[in-house]
Amino acid sequence: MSVIVLAFGLVLVVEGLAFALAPSRLVDLVALIASLSLPRRRAIGLAALALGVGLIWLSRQIGA
Repeated sequence: MSVIVLAFGLVLVVEGLAFALAPSRLVDLVALIASLSLPRRRAIGLAALALGVGLIWLSRQIGA
């Protein structure tokens, strides 16, 4: 359970940094994402998901 809370906290830190340091760039990024087709957005999401799972697996292997 503590690992989940840690992971959620890290996500919030990264998201908070993006909003704090470059809020206008985030507006541009949202507009860019909205202009992409649905299959393209889905592919990007699946790639991010796979990368995240790979990084979690790698960290578990290194830490074990």
